[in-house]
Amino acid sequence: MPCEGRVRQRPCSGFSHRTAAGAVLSSIKMTTSQKHRDFVAEPMGEKPVGSLAGIGEVLGKKLEERGFDKAYVVLGQFLVLKKDEDLFREWLKDTCGANAKQSRDCFGCLREWCDAFL
Repeated sequence: MPCEGRVRQRPCSGFSHRTAAGAVLSSIKMTTSQKHRDFVAEPMGEKPVGSLAGIGEVLGKKLEERGFDKAYVVLGQFLVLKKDEDLFREWLKDTCGANAKQSRDCFGCLREWCDAFL
């Protein structure tokens, strides 16, 4: 594997690598955006829908027009869909036109927030 044997600060996406201690790590873990990290770092409160990872100005406006003006309203839909990734991502695509990356980022953000706060 391309990263094997190297000492790296950040994992190569989808490869294994060795740490300074020699342990082999699988780096399936994807990096998250600062927006994602900020969102999951604290309770949701009254955060606007645009504070969700993957939801920018355009998608946020579309969601607001459909009644999803706050992050907690999108969280409600996420929970109604039983935290199912395929169902939620399909719903987001149908509701506001989110692409694969946007829906994946939003799903991951909500999943991690739930893991931390529910």
